[in-house]
Amino acid sequence: MEHRIDRIKKQLHAQSYKLTPQRAATVKVLLEREEDHLSAEEIYLLVKEKAPEIGLATVYRTLELLSELKIVDKINFGDGVSRYDLRKEGAEHFHHHLVCIECGSVEEIVEDLLEDVEKIIENDWGFQVKDHRLTFHGLCKQCQEAKVKTS
Repeated sequence: MEHRIDRIKKQLHAQSYKLTPQRAATVKVLLEREEDHLSAEEIYLLVKEKAPEIGLATVYRTLELLSELKIVDKINFGDGVSRYDLRKEGAEHFHHHLVCIECGSVEEIVEDLLEDVEKIIENDWGFQVKDHRLTFHGLCKQCQEAKVKTS
């Protein structure tokens, strides 16, 4: 975890920002709960356990800054709640998600499934792709199996 914090600190410094104690506490929560796709409020409650003096507005500002710097990605799975996801180290693009519409589980796909699509867009439309997001909504294996059992 310290290695990732150091890399994030360098990313902030490269843009003339500091890794303040408040930002560090927020980053640590994101690293500790990386698979959870937490909302700002959930992150705030976890940060508050580590640093009770930090306010919700500070956490929101930190998340927005980290999002602007592409350290985290702000995502929405169609439930009206913005969630924050650390960008994988060295990832050129945001990773993809499988969202179960039955139980709400979220699985990540780390492979870039859209390289060929990007090339077509760039060649045929002259559009330079900088990033993309792909979210599939459907039924996870467990929910499919549960439906078969109850049928």
